Amino acid sequence: MTVAHVTGAARGIGKAIALRLAKDGFHIAVSDLPSMEKELEHTRNQIESIGVKAISLYGDISDHRSVRTMIEDTAKRLESLDVMVANAGIVQTKALLDVSPEEYDKVHAVNGRGVFLCYTEAARHMIKQGTGGKIIGACSIAGHKGFPLLGVYCSSKFGVRALTQTAAQEWASHGITVNAYCPGIVDTQMWVEVDRDLGTINKLGKGESMKAMAQAIALGRVSTGGDVAGLVSWLAGPDSNYMTGQSLLIDGGMLFV
Repeated sequence: MTVAHVTGAARGIGKAIALRLAKDGFHIAVSDLPSMEKELEHTRNQIESIGVKAISLYGDISDHRSVRTMIEDTAKRLESLDVMVANAGIVQTKALLDVSPEEYDKVHAVNGRGVFLCYTEAARHMIKQGTGGKIIGACSIAGHKGFPLLGVYCSSKFGVRALTQTAAQEWASHGITVNAYCPGIVDTQMWVEVDRDLGTINKLGKGESMKAMAQAIALGRVSTGGDVAGLVSWLAGPDSNYMTGQSLLIDGGMLFV
């Protein structure tokens, strides 16, 4: 395994994953929306300073043509695609009765269709390449349990689990493994937004919602992007070769299933 592509890599978990895989020796393609150019170029520069090749690509993972182009550019410019990390995602914090059909579609376009497109386009290239590969998706504790005010987000992440199980079975004969990682509460911008929105709904101050939810973590702290990246490093490496179709909790002990 030599080349990995990480979506949503401008910041947060995606950036942590890209940097960890670079330290593991992978050449890295990082991608994100054009609006994240400054942050993504900073990520690319940090990767190059580690001593591996890095390219930055821009596109929308909910758009088929965009995903196909990013996959093709990765393989062309880095000469392979061995690991695909479908990390990019968005969150929405609303009661179900307050969610419009358009808002529902927006979440599923990124978290559902986006993962589907990253999985399938990466698989098509890996099958053509003929050397197998590893496809890794962003799921969540919300893909194992429904949470109030996060219902649409949860439904999208349950979908990632289903796609991961199905893809693992369909592509195993091609030497492709498919797994997902399921973080809990992570100290990222996304969770800052969740805390803000929950605070508005429940009339709580800044940080209070996250603090209350964090009390359910057995290890006593919220996680970092590095915690999640460590699991992805293992999934991307040879020690996970006999694992496929799994959505692994990396939540510090919030859910026990």
